[in-house]
Amino acid sequence: MHIDRVIIKGFRNFKDASIPLKEGINVIIGHNNSGKSNLIHAIAHTLNVEVIGRHFDINDLFRETDLEILKEHSPQLSISLILKQSDGEPNNSEDVGVLSDCLNSVIPPYEAQINVRYSLSADHEKEYVDEVSGMNDFHEIWEVIKWRYIRFYEVFRWGKNGEFEKSNLSDFFNRCDFQYLDAIRDVGRDMYMGYNPLLREVLNFFIDYDIKIDNSKTTEEKDELLRNLQQEFKVSSSPVIDSLKQRLESGKEHFLEYANDTGASFGGVKPDFSGTLSESDMFAALRLVIKYETGIEIPATRNGLGYNNLIFISLLLAKMQASADGNYMNRQAKLFPVLAIEEPEAHLHPAMQYQFLNFLRENRASHNIKQVFVTTHSPEIVSAVSIDDLVCLHVPDYGRVLAGYPRFLFDVSDKDVQSKSYIQRFLDATRSDMFFANKLIFVEGIAEELLLPTFAKYLGYDLTAEHVLIVNMGGRYFKHFIKLFDSTNKYGINKKVACVTDVDPCRDGKACYPFEYGVEEGSNYSRNAEEEISEYGTHPTIHFFSQDKVYGKTFEYEIARFNPHCGLLLVDGITNQEELKRLSSYKEDTSIEAMLGMLRKSEENERITQAIEKSVWPQEDKKRALFAARYLNSVGKGSNALSLCAILEENFMKDDADPTKESFTVPDYIKQTLEWLLQ
Repeated sequence: MHIDRVIIKGFRNFKDASIPLKEGINVIIGHNNSGKSNLIHAIAHTLNVEVIGRHFDINDLFRETDLEILKEHSPQLSISLILKQSDGEPNNSEDVGVLSDCLNSVIPPYEAQINVRYSLSADHEKEYVDEVSGMNDFHEIWEVIKWRYIRFYEVFRWGKNGEFEKSNLSDFFNRCDFQYLDAIRDVGRDMYMGYNPLLREVLNFFIDYDIKIDNSKTTEEKDELLRNLQQEFKVSSSPVIDSLKQRLESGKEHFLEYANDTGASFGGVKPDFSGTLSESDMFAALRLVIKYETGIEIPATRNGLGYNNLIFISLLLAKMQASADGNYMNRQAKLFPVLAIEEPEAHLHPAMQYQFLNFLRENRASHNIKQVFVTTHSPEIVSAVSIDDLVCLHVPDYGRVLAGYPRFLFDVSDKDVQSKSYIQRFLDATRSDMFFANKLIFVEGIAEELLLPTFAKYLGYDLTAEHVLIVNMGGRYFKHFIKLFDSTNKYGINKKVACVTDVDPCRDGKACYPFEYGVEEGSNYSRNAEEEISEYGTHPTIHFFSQDKVYGKTFEYEIARFNPHCGLLLVDGITNQEELKRLSSYKEDTSIEAMLGMLRKSEENERITQAIEKSVWPQEDKKRALFAARYLNSVGKGSNALSLCAILEENFMKDDADPTKESFTVPDYIKQTLEWLLQ
């Protein structure tokens, strides 16, 4: 059995949510205050876990602001864990037996339910409703709850999916091993010396480990061997105790004088020393050190926080292995070992984060951990796990927590299998940032990735402040990612996504200029993205944007078409500098024929000349198209974009009164993209 779903109502920032989970690793991501920690705390509260504190208080109740709801009944919270039979788990498993009183049905596959509710006692509910009925401010009602009624709130825990009924959950709670590491943790107190509970418990389990795991011996034979070793240790340690007692003999007489003076020896009794030494007692003498290849040893207390976090987690895993070992613990073995870690990236180098999550994923089964819950803000951690492991929380409105699940978005069709595989390869540490951004802009190449943030500044936007991430797809691969962020699917990740793509007109399968489009009869013409723009035109969170379908071509072409007189475009390294300068200096009364005469002799220029002469476009559009075509043929995408970005940034920072500041026009389709995304 494993936790398949958490149903949360009225708990902290969750007004009403159902969060599916999976056996194995669950990586919970989302913005700050999206509910990542609250989700883990909800699970822990339902399992009656001490490590986070079992007691609810007023701050655990969802802060309802609807007056009618507050007047109708007192605020309450409820959390339910739905546990399902694991794949391959026998119907008579010990897990099923422990949960037998909590089963929702008696037909496999089994489903069990554990519930907790925090609510005002029934004796005070009518009193509450009568008192708040005349109030007209939700703040006032909450003050009344805080000072008058919160002390009458009660906690109920029960099994099954009905209303409260008494269930014996003690056995289930005793068999749960919920280990929790919060984001701010002091690992030193639990791991450095053998008298600390964690290290002591691990050492107790792994002493004589070769005997405990020897499958060739019966349980009785193992117990006999262990008892003999314990007895041998007591016998061999007795001389040590006797030696200590002898060395204390003379000093003891002086010590006992104080006992007599204080009255401790009244009635014929007096203090003395006695005792034996066990292996557990000796653990207190052990201390954890780090040994270097040179032989140098340093105490673990002198290690960095990140290194000690890794050691601490390894000890936790060892403890969980010990607790879940049925051969050693017998009927006391833990059946539901769960590890919850908040922000494991704290103090860890990015490469170590990646390695740590790989380790967790690969070793989960061997360490007998049924489920792992990890909250994180780290792209490195996200890139280390399968997209099937992700739980993406998002809060579009107060109290409404939505969760996206990539594992539910792709079916077994060849198309979806290909898309899912592509996304998994794509999500390296940088591109995994897309799961943490508030809004996304998908672009085809590096030029758009570099220049869009600068264009946004010219339009008065700050993409960083708006938590907008530009993701370079390296081509037209939008289709693979659309399903991830499709908010019309209940499992989609709810983010606004703008896909910026080139119109790229083609003739007979080859790229052509816009002024060549449709000119030759008998040729087949096509434009990119027309279908996507139409399909997603009314989609609430996904839109496609491209250049004007008549006059547009590519990103660089459009920059030049909108800025034919802007000297900023002619950056160092661009070819055909002199020709472009001549073309950009055209006046309103300059004829297109005069501009065509400025072109140097080349096969490409002859093609451009013939096409523009045949075009029926207005004169100004022809002039702009001519400059844009020659500009497109003169730039290298990446290097030009980097240089242009630097020059545009420098120009933007100049005072408006500075005569050297040049005017720059952002292409219309980029304006439309940002207006839609940031509206």
